[in-house]
Amino acid sequence: MEPLKSAGDIGREKAAIRAAALARRDALDPQARLAASLGFTASGPAALLALGWAAIAGSTVSGFWPIRSELDPRHLMRELGRLGAGLALPCIEQGQLVFREFAFGDELRRAGFGLSQPTEQAPIIAPAIMLVPLAAFDRQGGRIGYGKGYYDGAIARLAAAGTRPLTLGLAFACQEAPSVPREAHDQRLDAVLTERQLIRTAFVSERGSRSD
Repeated sequence: MEPLKSAGDIGREKAAIRAAALARRDALDPQARLAASLGFTASGPAALLALGWAAIAGSTVSGFWPIRSELDPRHLMRELGRLGAGLALPCIEQGQLVFREFAFGDELRRAGFGLSQPTEQAPIIAPAIMLVPLAAFDRQGGRIGYGKGYYDGAIARLAAAGTRPLTLGLAFACQEAPSVPREAHDQRLDAVLTERQLIRTAFVSERGSRSD
């Protein structure tokens, strides 16, 4: 029997996986990164339908403003808005992640970690669909973020309130890892969409598909 890993051991393992995945992402050709991001305009809505989300129109979708070498989800967000979805962006407030309504053209404010987020005048909402950024992922639904646990906390709070969203990780295929270590607080993703394919994780199979 393998010895139980300490929190420190898991943290170091996550850090190594994160660093390797981000190095691969950073090495992508900028034009390839742009082409992949544009491709999500078509593959994103199709992925949601394939996951059993029958009505994009009228649903609220939280996206994110890209930082560093992340893929750019704004092309997909514009398309979802065109299809009738309401949009939201994450905001870090009082050490937690909340989601405020957003429309392209709205004023955004700069926040820590390089984020751009809506002003405090925008209403806080509970998104039905959450587009989730990540550093690394596996096919079991495991996700490694940037180490702060904001998304894990937000998903857990929404789930506790009975409004757990469909969680779709967005990433380049090179960010996949064979296995991501998980701790008790880690929230698993329903699916991950890359420029190559939609990956239905083992977690969505356990929970069943979601529909509006």
